[in-house]
Amino acid sequence: MKKMKKLRVFNIGMIRSMHLFAGALIFLGMGKPANAASGAGDVVGKVTVGYQGWFACNGDGSPMNNWWHWANNWAQSPSPSNNAIKAWPDLREYATSYQTAFANLGNGQPAKLFSSYDQQTVNTQFLWMQQNNIDTAALQRFNPTGGEGPQRDGMATKVRTAAETYGRKFYIMYDITGWETMDTDIKTDWTNKMSALTASSAYAKQNGKPVVCIWLATSDRPVSELLDVVNWFKGQGCYVIGGVERAWRTDSAKISVYNAMNMISPWLIGSIGSISDADNYYSGTMVADQSYCNSHGIDFQAVVLPGDLSLHQRVHGNLMWEMFYNAVRVGCQGIYVSMYDEFNEGNQICETAEDSSMIPSGSGFLGLNEDGTYCTSNYYLRLTGDGDRMLKGQIGLTSVRPTNPGAGAMIEQCSTLAESNTTGLTYSPITGGPNGEVACKLYSTGVGQFLQFTVTGIVQGTSYDVTIGYRSDPSRGQCKLSVNGTAQPQLATLDEYQATSNWDQTQDLGTFVAGAAGTTRTFTFTVSGKNSAATGYTMAPEWITLTPL
Repeated sequence: MKKMKKLRVFNIGMIRSMHLFAGALIFLGMGKPANAASGAGDVVGKVTVGYQGWFACNGDGSPMNNWWHWANNWAQSPSPSNNAIKAWPDLREYATSYQTAFANLGNGQPAKLFSSYDQQTVNTQFLWMQQNNIDTAALQRFNPTGGEGPQRDGMATKVRTAAETYGRKFYIMYDITGWETMDTDIKTDWTNKMSALTASSAYAKQNGKPVVCIWLATSDRPVSELLDVVNWFKGQGCYVIGGVERAWRTDSAKISVYNAMNMISPWLIGSIGSISDADNYYSGTMVADQSYCNSHGIDFQAVVLPGDLSLHQRVHGNLMWEMFYNAVRVGCQGIYVSMYDEFNEGNQICETAEDSSMIPSGSGFLGLNEDGTYCTSNYYLRLTGDGDRMLKGQIGLTSVRPTNPGAGAMIEQCSTLAESNTTGLTYSPITGGPNGEVACKLYSTGVGQFLQFTVTGIVQGTSYDVTIGYRSDPSRGQCKLSVNGTAQPQLATLDEYQATSNWDQTQDLGTFVAGAAGTTRTFTFTVSGKNSAATGYTMAPEWITLTPL
């Protein structure tokens, strides 16, 4: 067993008195140093995940209609000899999947894969973002002028729908690698197609401007062309992020391009494969990068990655957490997680096969338990959510990973729990959520009325973060949560009011500690008031998420 690293935990007062080598003062509660170029927005002070959305399957009805990115030969079904991925996804929450030529999974189930083009796939993946408090997704967009263009156009629309549905933000991230006619094509694509997405309430804004990223880390386009494109987007009123090479600051040929960016995000895939790599990068490069950005009025978006699963780099989350720790202590303005669904490079954080029972027999893929530590399939989503909380100052700066690999968040659907309520009131679950969700509506009419659910599987002595999912409405009231009949004054008041009815809204109420009272708890929502604009006191919770801390 590896020794646990020496605990490094700091309270906010201590953090504010620490002077980094770069001379920047960290304000952890803001997630940025004092001299940051920008205030909090949809990328500053937030965690963004890179979203490929580039998997297709034969028979999925997409424009590609082949095994795009799952296989080397897209016309043939994926198999051990025709394979383009390094890890196998957990398919249990996808409504539709497609048969491959791999052998059955270790548990005997057929080996199937998802299509990114199915709206339910995108919805499920954005629901996971919501459940784990992941703020923003950067949709990758490669050269859309060829045969892949219609597929990528369709994915942009599907991502917009999912982001709006689940209250996430998204922006377009152009990867210009190998794009020889980029200078004119990218302007036409933005003007005629992608700029329309900025009308969405879910499109990411920073400093009041729509966000666009240009990933040019491996581009060989002339400097004059790169600078022209950056300035053109800024002239369109955009906030421009540059996805740049690791050694960007010492690249004298391109430094004028980098200085024109609003935000810099250095690419680290292939150069960070261990905790020592991450720490050497922090001390040898990252601190100076942050200092340069501070002095030039540029926001710095640190890159965090989980490691290549196939190369045994992850150390059950310790590499990723060290990178979150380094990103926050350096005083970065935001964090970019690489990547969300990149099964091709093996650095995906979305739900992944836990062990051999969930992997095609004889395929050679590794489960998340590859180093002997059991990890739930959503572990890296949960860990990213904790990294987000550390960036925002909701937990203290610590190098010790707080996320338990095997004890995941309990997501309890209220409609499946034992329920009771104030006698005489009408209780009527609402069906029809976009993914089959059910809202448990109580027609409460005043203060003091309650709706109660019983949850089992509580671990005694554990601290839990409590997040409530609900269906908003103009008639909703406010309520306080008690556990086993005991008031929890430290928890925030739940306010389900919105001017319109919306599924899958969430509110993080805070933390409660499960004492020595067995493994069952009653969670009671008691009406405490209502928003001044609300027309009633009803409530309609969908789920209770309990995340062990």
